[in-house]
Amino acid sequence: MDETPARGRPRSETARRAVLDAALRLCQDGGYQALTMKGIAENAGVGRQTVYRWWPAKQDVLLDALRDLGLRKAEHLDPDSGDTLRDVRTLLDATFVLTRKLTGKALVGLMADAQHDPDLSQRLQSTVIGPRRQALRALLARGVERGELAGEDRTLDLAVDFAFGAMWYRLISHHAPVDASLGEQITTALAKLLSADGPTGARATTSVDASTGAASSANEQVSAQAKEQAPVSAATPAAPTVG
Repeated sequence: MDETPARGRPRSETARRAVLDAALRLCQDGGYQALTMKGIAENAGVGRQTVYRWWPAKQDVLLDALRDLGLRKAEHLDPDSGDTLRDVRTLLDATFVLTRKLTGKALVGLMADAQHDPDLSQRLQSTVIGPRRQALRALLARGVERGELAGEDRTLDLAVDFAFGAMWYRLISHHAPVDASLGEQITTALAKLLSADGPTGARATTSVDASTGAASSANEQVSAQAKEQAPVSAATPAAPTVG
């Protein structure tokens, strides 16, 4: 959504931020269905017509608020400490804290509306869901480039689905919290799924086993030939073969 209003007086940054913060706060406290433009205006301390002049509906306010929040928290949502798994944990923890404390109900409400609103679905993907997925995938791809992780493109896509899929499932079903423990469990699972040692170690073990087997077979053949060619003394019986 364009930051410049299409009509009316230019909005002040203070009023804009007040509206965006009020929308997320009210939604998280009272729920998506109970959120109204009137309530947002009253909580932000601005006129209702002012809010309508800048945003046509509450969905537009929330999308703008989520995007704005992502920009403000960019440092935690795009970390680069030099340790890929640590960065993954940082990104997930930051995401889950925001989801638990401020954005969870807005995300679920927007996702529900998006099921029968293709335009909203596209905007939700491009504004919120897509950038967050891209951020995690970029971290994992960087880990592959550094040799810390292993995985093809489709494996990385599946890993991202797994990480955020767990978050969404918990947000919708409420069977377990979206907390730091979940971030730790997902990071551990991703480390196993994308382990750089797993496939490489398996190939190395197979190679070693194959070469060892070939060497053993060759030694056995040489030993058999030596036995056939060696003369056997009548006075001294041949020593029994060991092994």
